[in-house]
Amino acid sequence: MAIGVIASGINTVAGGGSLISFPFLTLGVGIPSLQANATNSASLWPGSLAGALGFKDLLHKTQRYFLTLAIPTLVGSTLGAWLLTISPTKTFDSVIPFLILLASVLLVVQPKIKARARMNDRTTPLWLGVAIQFLVATYGGYFGAGMGLMMLGSFALYMEGNIHELNAVKNWLGLIVNLVASIFLAFKGLVVWAPFVALTAGSLMGGFLAAKYSQRVDSDKLRVIIATYGFVMTLYFFIRAFA
Repeated sequence: MAIGVIASGINTVAGGGSLISFPFLTLGVGIPSLQANATNSASLWPGSLAGALGFKDLLHKTQRYFLTLAIPTLVGSTLGAWLLTISPTKTFDSVIPFLILLASVLLVVQPKIKARARMNDRTTPLWLGVAIQFLVATYGGYFGAGMGLMMLGSFALYMEGNIHELNAVKNWLGLIVNLVASIFLAFKGLVVWAPFVALTAGSLMGGFLAAKYSQRVDSDKLRVIIATYGFVMTLYFFIRAFA
């Protein structure tokens, strides 16, 4: 349950919470990687809901973006979850280190992406933002770690609003991704229910508390700590997959 609180809270504030919960399921609980990923996605969507509700008062400022991005998010997450169900475990194990590395790198470069977006005065057209969101949602339905960071980085290219307003859109779209993936993966029998229940209970608490108190958290320090942990996990999964 504690891991669910931590992972969901991190997702709400900064993104990257799956870098905590996914390795816990594989290393701590001993669940095979494919089922661990499905269980992780399924258990964190209630936290996305709690986080989204925590930011509901800010959503009206960016609501038009949410309505535009909801459909590509729905389609992309469905595609990603389907790709996961047809991936052999061996193939997924080989991909994991690269996915965790990607998420960790995104954590490191996120401030530079935002700064460049401000310098460019957010000239990226909305249609390109829709295409990017489709790709991000596909990735989220397949694996998910770092998905929130991808969204925040792309939002900064074309969306007006401060970080909390962008977080509001991110959490509602993240809810769509995680919920769609959860339903799809559960019907495919990939969710392991005992750890799902524990992580879900924690994610509800973590998502709500993080949304409520996020302005008190130094997200930059949190980002560095999580990224460092992600690089360590990248090395471990590289060794496990290819040694």
